[in-house]
Amino acid sequence: MTAVEMEVTRSAVLDDAHVGDIRGALGTISLDDTAARTTASAKLKTLLAIVGPGLIVMVGDNDAGAFSTYGQAGQDYGTRLLWTLVLLIPVLYVNQEMVLRLGAVTGVGHARLILARFGTFWGAFSVIDLFILNALTIMTEFIGITLAAGYLGVPKVIAVAAAAVIIIASAFTGSFRRFERIAMTFCVGSLLLIPLYFMSHPSLASMGRGFAIPELPGGGGQMATVMLLVIGIVGTTVAPWQLFFQQSYVIDKRITPRFMKYEKADLWIGIAIVVVGAAALMGVTAAAFAGTRGAGNFTDAGGLAHGIAAYAGRFAGVVFAIALLDASVIGAFAISLSSAYAIGDVLGLNHSLHRGFGQAKGFYAVYGALVGGAAAIVLIPGSPLGLITEGVQVLAGVLLPSATLFLLLLCNDKDVLGPWVNRRITNVFTSGVIAVLITLSVVLTASVVFPRISAAQIIGIVVACAAVSVLGGLSMLISRRRRRVAVAEAMTSGAVSVADRNSWRMPPLGELRAPTISRGRKLGLTALWVYLLIALAMVIVKVVLIAMH
Repeated sequence: MTAVEMEVTRSAVLDDAHVGDIRGALGTISLDDTAARTTASAKLKTLLAIVGPGLIVMVGDNDAGAFSTYGQAGQDYGTRLLWTLVLLIPVLYVNQEMVLRLGAVTGVGHARLILARFGTFWGAFSVIDLFILNALTIMTEFIGITLAAGYLGVPKVIAVAAAAVIIIASAFTGSFRRFERIAMTFCVGSLLLIPLYFMSHPSLASMGRGFAIPELPGGGGQMATVMLLVIGIVGTTVAPWQLFFQQSYVIDKRITPRFMKYEKADLWIGIAIVVVGAAALMGVTAAAFAGTRGAGNFTDAGGLAHGIAAYAGRFAGVVFAIALLDASVIGAFAISLSSAYAIGDVLGLNHSLHRGFGQAKGFYAVYGALVGGAAAIVLIPGSPLGLITEGVQVLAGVLLPSATLFLLLLCNDKDVLGPWVNRRITNVFTSGVIAVLITLSVVLTASVVFPRISAAQIIGIVVACAAVSVLGGLSMLISRRRRRVAVAEAMTSGAVSVADRNSWRMPPLGELRAPTISRGRKLGLTALWVYLLIALAMVIVKVVLIAMH
């Protein structure tokens, strides 16, 4: 029996193309290479071979929607919302670290794990809502492409068609390494925001204050507007598709637990780039619009390009437009793949970039249909592009808390992760994050349905959600103490050696014990279902009313 056959037999991988040598954009690691990395050179070569999943998912996060959101923050409020980026760093790391751990240890995608551990309803829900949200988000990427092309003087049809061809052709090569090299080339393009920052020379003192001093600018009369923008920053920085994409991409790259620390380093590299890029974009737009009529009057990313050009010169506007174009393409890469991976996982289709089109027709058909459909809709005259953009933000805000909740539950499932289950500090932090995300989700939903919501009403919602969170947290603490989970966790972590931990993989899904669903978990999932039902119904009604008028 070969090494590949042995690995497939003892693990839960659903596509045998997910087992084998790691063939990254910058290096190769053989499946049977178990040598210790003791020298700096060996560690660097290993990191270069591993780097990719964390970098691509984070850079893909700075997409067309992020350009608009960060640009609006800078244009309307200067550097005074930079502090939000600092707060989001641990959120980004903890969320994405959990999914990369799930991917490396289980070999099974996020949607399939939800289906297997929480039942058909939640599994189907996770895939359907991801597919709808991703389809809308890909449309916003093509909207970004049209705005960048318009500034550069390229006809809309040519720009959209060319971008669609590049996005589809890059994935249809039948070579994981070739795709990753193309994707990482676009990741390098995201660094254009750094020279753009120096062309615009924002005030360092102002940037420092923005990072160090949290504030909600605009006064009481604009509290609701500012709060919605802060929620937009959170929503564009932490998105549901990231969870599904990175877990599946880690699996497709054939990364296993023994390379976990290298993949975490890859994630930190990606986070550094996304935060630096977001801060640079806020700084550039803050400097470009300060003291002008455009300050406080954001329109779209095209308006940002013209404002930057008026301040720092035509070349700076061109650099911004190219960076926007690049961001839109890399975002479309990652978001389309997250849907194709999820559907392939749930339906049992071959779903690997290591396979050519002939070996994974369904996988590539989903990918191509998403990209081609989004491009076609954006080109249709009279398409409600503004409504699509608003719908993406709202849906992401509504669905993100549920995605993070399932992530937390999966990372505490000992049958799934064994010795890799969450530590208590991770659970406490993530529970707090979920509470904040639910609060922001409720505020965002309420603001869309009731546009005239006041600052006092928003504060009331926040206080009410905080009270519910505190009660829920106390209930969980009491429950955990009764079950003495802390003792069990200590025994688990102490019973497994480092070597055994690095080689532990989740058994095939069919061999796992049926999950035990406690009364508290049933109640929580029911409450989540009710909230999602009400929130989505209210949003749909609002969108229909807007469309009718």
